[in-house]
Amino acid sequence: MSAQPLRSYALLFLSMTVVGSYVALSKPLVATIPVFLLAWMRFGIGGLAMLRQTLPQPGEQIRASTWRALFLQSLFGNFLFSICMLYGVSMTSATAAGVILATLPAMVALQSRLILGERLAPRNLLAVLLAVAGIATLGLSKAPTGVNSLAGNLLLIGAVACEAAYVVIGKQVSAHLPPLRVSALINLVGFLLMTPFGIWQALDFRFASVPPGMWTLLVFYALGASVFSVWLWMSGLRGVPANHAGVFTIALPLASTTIGVLFLGEHFGLPHGIALGCAVAGVLLVSVPAAGAGRKSAGR
Repeated sequence: MSAQPLRSYALLFLSMTVVGSYVALSKPLVATIPVFLLAWMRFGIGGLAMLRQTLPQPGEQIRASTWRALFLQSLFGNFLFSICMLYGVSMTSATAAGVILATLPAMVALQSRLILGERLAPRNLLAVLLAVAGIATLGLSKAPTGVNSLAGNLLLIGAVACEAAYVVIGKQVSAHLPPLRVSALINLVGFLLMTPFGIWQALDFRFASVPPGMWTLLVFYALGASVFSVWLWMSGLRGVPANHAGVFTIALPLASTTIGVLFLGEHFGLPHGIALGCAVAGVLLVSVPAAGAGRKSAGR
């Protein structure tokens, strides 16, 4: 195997590792900072980091239809996703969050069938059933004391549905704008949508009560979600077909589970193992299609 595919595989795996990491590490963040304020600051930090891509580009003309698609992408993939994900993580474990978010490829396949009319291959249907089985296993497992896992898991399922809508809509937007430009613009829209709610929570929040380590974690979360994961994913896609790239979403639940168990002290039981196995099998079914599929963009 040549060095280029190996480098690309490493970048794709690292991208999903970053995603799984910031999903897990958002749990201590939401225990310290209110959800709307946290999301607002995340978009603000991401916007500063992508200021060059956010500002108007020379000679660029964006059609009204593209702006509508960008707004919908941000509404689902930034605004609603952040609310569902952060509230969901606060109510369940980081391990469960990673496993549920790993069902994204199956949800994308399902929404592509419902919204775009794309064919749902038998292996994709099986992946959807595996996703349902994994989530049901988590739902039937006993939650730790003080954790409302049912409500949290339902919110995380909502987050997956929102992110899948982001990906499906993005199939139409990616043909008109570069990926990082899309990421910067939807981050800007997300910041504007979250601003009233962020200011509302900021008025009564004691910023001095936040430990220094949480501010560092916030910066990692913001840059990981808005910049690092996108750049790593897009860089990796340059060296391998996109239909081979989806398999690396396996790194998401693995990273979130590792952080949850080793650093957050979470328990990893048999239900988590079964759900994780279903998630991994579903990712493999969706992401290793027959040879000859075309390249496509993905990631955020």
